[in-house]
Amino acid sequence: MFSKILIANRGEIAVRIIRACKEMGIASVAVCSEADRDCLHAALADECICIGPAAAKDSYLNESRILSAALVSGAQAIHPGYGFLSENAQFAEACRKNGIAFIGPDSTCMTALGDKTKTKQAFSKTALKPIPGTDVLPDAEHAVREASKIGYPVMLKARSGGGGRGIRVIHSDAQLRQAFPLAVAESEAAFGDGAVYLEKCVAPARHIEVQILADEQGNVVCLGERDCSVQRHHQKLLEESPSPAIRPEERAPLFGAVAEAVRAIGYTGVGTLEFLRDRSGNLWFMEINVRLQVEHAVSEMLTQVDLVKWQIRTAAGVSLSFRQEDIPLRGAAIECRINALSPGRLRMLHVPGGPFVRFDTYLVQGVTITPFYDPLIGKLIVYAATREEALRKMRAALCELVIDGVETNIAEQLRIISDPRFASGAYDLTMMEE
Repeated sequence: MFSKILIANRGEIAVRIIRACKEMGIASVAVCSEADRDCLHAALADECICIGPAAAKDSYLNESRILSAALVSGAQAIHPGYGFLSENAQFAEACRKNGIAFIGPDSTCMTALGDKTKTKQAFSKTALKPIPGTDVLPDAEHAVREASKIGYPVMLKARSGGGGRGIRVIHSDAQLRQAFPLAVAESEAAFGDGAVYLEKCVAPARHIEVQILADEQGNVVCLGERDCSVQRHHQKLLEESPSPAIRPEERAPLFGAVAEAVRAIGYTGVGTLEFLRDRSGNLWFMEINVRLQVEHAVSEMLTQVDLVKWQIRTAAGVSLSFRQEDIPLRGAAIECRINALSPGRLRMLHVPGGPFVRFDTYLVQGVTITPFYDPLIGKLIVYAATREEALRKMRAALCELVIDGVETNIAEQLRIISDPRFASGAYDLTMMEE
């Protein structure tokens, strides 16, 4: 097991990882930008190293500075969290070359799965059903010819996209010709990779994810499924587990197929397989996320499995101590993402309490929310014996949560929870687009 881990991230996920390290008896090293010197993760870690100015490219995305911090501090491993360098195969390989463990899949696996077109090809050899699509497209005219074979509407997607970015819905040849160069340019700017491809637009649909955990010995467990269909412009707002759309009798076959596919590709660590469920009940495989997800906490609340600790353990070669039949999938958990709508200085924070209420955040009184990073400032998660009770618990928790000095989306989350479509479970990806 590692004795010291550097956390190459910030915000609530850095705090979450530091807490896991403390509970495991592992020393933690935080890194921070100049804008984050007074943030909670910098204070909680055993050590903190400032790695550059506020801009992410000069700090949290600066591979050499993070590696230098790890080497200087004597850290044996780097945990990338999510976002930033978490899916950067080059960085993972650089860690390996410097004798530092990267807590995630190895660079070879990450490279192979980072190309979404090749990922679907790999998974097409399993029992999963990839969404019909193309390889990387060289130009707009080639894209138009391929779209005619698939049939409109289609999704124009960045090969290296993530977090809901780099996605456009296309309805015609003219729209595709116009969007193609823009998508290439945006993909290059956002991900350093201008490659794009087409995928059949499955709509209306629900966004379903299966959380997996795999060790180096070939053991794979599925920690339930999440419904992430409450989105705006492909950005998730709220997640719940289990999904109201998945029938109980569907779970064992789904989890079995997922586990078999994960073993077939030799994946280890924490990961998430994403699907679209159409109105006929078909589950179409989209991609695998080779990292910890923002919404991992809702799966933790449902299953009582600490994903961060097990991510660290599997990276250290530890075998899973449980099997699929040991995973409890009873009750219901809901997570609301609390976002800052504008920069500001936190004057007062009141966190809701009670059994099975959790608020993952980096907020402390006096902290300044800057415009430099992701607007996520916290995740409110609840668990209850039934979905109806979980809905009531979440409404109460949202009403009790007070964040003063910073404008947030708490009121919007209350509206979503109270919306009859969500309350009934009969919602899909169109809910927030109407």
